[in-house]
Amino acid sequence: MSKKERTGTFAVRDGLNASAVVVYDYGKLLVGYRSWRHRACYITRVDKDNIPGLDAVAETFQRRQGRGGHRAEAKEAGDNAMPLADRSILGTTVNILCSTVPVYWA
Repeated sequence: MSKKERTGTFAVRDGLNASAVVVYDYGKLLVGYRSWRHRACYITRVDKDNIPGLDAVAETFQRRQGRGGHRAEAKEAGDNAMPLADRSILGTTVNILCSTVPVYWA
């Protein structure tokens, strides 16, 4: 937890032999997800009065990228998803986590 940035960073399992990182940004009301198996980050807005638990967040993001995790990029292209153009809405922690990959709304 970072009180200064009002964030929480957690490691979660992403399949059998992989992990992912979930960042709760309480100041910007965003949650970011980065699986080490994919070349993408996902973010979503949360309601300050109804912030989902870690298990629910991980499941939502894993479903978005395809639970098997094989072809997230192909799935994104099929959905016509465009990477987030304005990264300034992201906090420092999510920006660092996602600095080398495209960021998509989930």
